[in-house]
Amino acid sequence: MRGTLTTATALAIACLAGAPEAAAQGTAALAEAGRWSFVVGAGTDNRSKGISKSGGEAFGWGHAEWENGSGRFYAGSGFQTIKSASGAHLEGEIGAGLRPEFAGFDLDLNITHKFQVDAASTFDDNPWEMTADVKRSIGPASGRLRLQYSPDGMGGTEAWTWIEARAGWEFTRRLQGTAAIGRREQDNNLDYVAWNAGLTYALTNALEGQLRYYATDVDVPGEQYGDRWVARLSIAF
Repeated sequence: MRGTLTTATALAIACLAGAPEAAAQGTAALAEAGRWSFVVGAGTDNRSKGISKSGGEAFGWGHAEWENGSGRFYAGSGFQTIKSASGAHLEGEIGAGLRPEFAGFDLDLNITHKFQVDAASTFDDNPWEMTADVKRSIGPASGRLRLQYSPDGMGGTEAWTWIEARAGWEFTRRLQGTAAIGRREQDNNLDYVAWNAGLTYALTNALEGQLRYYATDVDVPGEQYGDRWVARLSIAF
C-alpha cells in the first residue's frame, strides 16, 4: 500500500484515537474475509489408500489451505515426496471444496487435480480426483464414510473408485484412536482391500504424532502393497 507522509500521519492519529474499536472491527473483517492455515510433516512411508507411494521410504509433505469466513468453502494446494514409476520424486496438487452440514452430518465435497514434477513425458501424471466424505461425531465416538472417484488415474490406471469406512474414539483431549477399511476398484490395475489402525497424539496444540499399521489383501512382492507400521509427525501453523 502506498501513501504520502500526510496520509500516514492522519492514519496514525486515527488509530491512536480509536485503537480498541478499530482492532475489533479489523478482527471481525479478517474473520469474515477468511483465513489461511498451513501444515507440514514427515513420515516413515507415504501411504495413500493403503498402499505406498514412496516405495517404503521416508517422505515429506506440506499443505496450504484458505477457507472463507463461514468455513463452508475452501481451496488449497500441497506437495508430497514420492517414488514413482514415472521417475518423479515430487507430487503436487491443487483443489477446492465445500463443507456443508446436513441432518446432523458434516459433509466434505471436493475436487483435486494432481500432477507429478519431472515425470516421463509418456507417463499419464495429471489425474483429477473427486471426494465425498460424510462424518458424524457423538461424544468421544466418530465415524466417516468416504467415496472417491477418478475418471483417469496415474500411469496406466484408468477409472477407479475407493470407498472407505472409518471409526474413531477420543480417549483423552490429546489421544485419539482410529481404524479404517476400504476397497479400491481400478480399470487396468489391481482391485484390492486395505485396512489400517493406529493412534494419534497431540504433543502440543500444533505438533501431532501418529503411529499406524497398514495392510492389504494383495500378495505380491515389493513394498507397495506390503504390510507396515508407519510413524508420522506434523506441525500446523
